[in-house]
Amino acid sequence: MTATTVLTARALLLDMDGTLVNSDAAVERVWRRWAERNGLDGTEIMKVVHGRQGYATMAVLLPDRPMEQNLADNARMLAEETADVDGVVPIPGAPEFLASLVAGGVPHALVTSADVALSTARMGAAGLALPEVRITAESVGASKPDPEGFLKGAAELGVAPEDCVVFEDSEAGIRAGRAAGMRVVGVGERARSHGPDVVVPDLTTLRVEVAADGLIRLTVG
Repeated sequence: MTATTVLTARALLLDMDGTLVNSDAAVERVWRRWAERNGLDGTEIMKVVHGRQGYATMAVLLPDRPMEQNLADNARMLAEETADVDGVVPIPGAPEFLASLVAGGVPHALVTSADVALSTARMGAAGLALPEVRITAESVGASKPDPEGFLKGAAELGVAPEDCVVFEDSEAGIRAGRAAGMRVVGVGERARSHGPDVVVPDLTTLRVEVAADGLIRLTVG
C-alpha cells in the first residue's frame, strides 16, 4: 500500500491466525509432523493448511481418505496445537488495534477456524484479549472457504453482511469473506495474491474512527 484507502462499515470481522496472531511456527511444527506420519511433503502441504479447519485441509490433501479418519486426526491435531504455543506472538499493531476497537465501541467479532481451546490458548500466548463475540470451529458446520462463519459473525453483531469488513490473511479466509458479500482487508504477504480489497503488511497502519451514527471509518495506509 502506498496510498491511503478509506473503507466504511458497521462491523469488523477478524480472523485470528496470521491476522491478529503470528502462529506460523507452531502451525508448521504440528503440520510437518502430520505430513511425515502420512508420507506427504511437508513443504507442499504448508501451501494449503492456512485458514481452514484441519479436517478440511486433510480432505484436500488426502481426498480418498474417509472423513471419519480426518475428523479423528483433526481432534488430535487440535490438542497438539493447543499445547504448543512456543513462539506464538501478536501481529505487529494487533494489541493497539484491538484496544482501539474496544475503546471506541466498535462492533467486532473473532471469526476463526480454531476451536475455543486453541483460540483461547493462542490469543492468551500473544497477550491479546478475546473479543466478546467469537465464532469458532464449534460454531459452524462448514470450514472456510465456506462463508458460514463470517455470516454468523455478522448475524451475532446484528449487521448486514455488506456492511462488514473482514480482516484475513489466507486464501480460504479471503474467499470466505468474498462469498459472504463482504469487503476484505488482507493482512501480510500471504494475502496479497488472493484478491482482497486492500493489503496491509500488519496492523500498525490502520486507524479506526466511529461517527455519531455508528458508521465506522477505517483508514488504511
